[in-house]
Amino acid sequence: MEIDAQPNVSKVSLKDFNANNFNRGAGKVKEVCWYIIKVVFFLSPLPFPSSVKAFLLKAFGARVGSRVILKPRINIHFPWKLDIGNDVWIGEEAYILNFEKVIIGDNVCISQRAFLCGGNHNYKDPSMPYRNGPITLLDGCWVGACCFVGPNVVIGIDAVITASSVVTNSLADNGVYRGNPAAFVKYRW
Repeated sequence: MEIDAQPNVSKVSLKDFNANNFNRGAGKVKEVCWYIIKVVFFLSPLPFPSSVKAFLLKAFGARVGSRVILKPRINIHFPWKLDIGNDVWIGEEAYILNFEKVIIGDNVCISQRAFLCGGNHNYKDPSMPYRNGPITLLDGCWVGACCFVGPNVVIGIDAVITASSVVTNSLADNGVYRGNPAAFVKYRW
């Protein structure tokens, strides 16, 4: 293997990054208040009742349905950009980085340490501007433990994402998906 005599020079220029066009959806005071509430009630290992956490999410602008189970150590970035249906389970240490809207349908299970990541950057632009997107989990789907779900993804009705899978594209209804990238394995029903 021959080595090029001229060294490569990075084109990335993070000093030119501009977050001013990003809509956080709330003012600084509301955001700071949410972070304090999040640290005390959501990131804590103490098992505060789900009803208390649902009340707090609603107070900060989330839509939260009935009979929602919210386990300890859940990290929700912006509750005002969150919509949770009825009969939803969110497991320990799940992380919802919702720079854009995250919609969770009815009867959805998000297992432990799942990461719903609505944030991204355009790596083709040297200043790495935001390239965020929404995430939608349709009714009856199950996101397994330690899964990654990226921006601009819709998980279909009754779809199952097996543990540690990586989802960067939308997935159809009723499928079982596994791997990196998540690929169809079989039908659920």
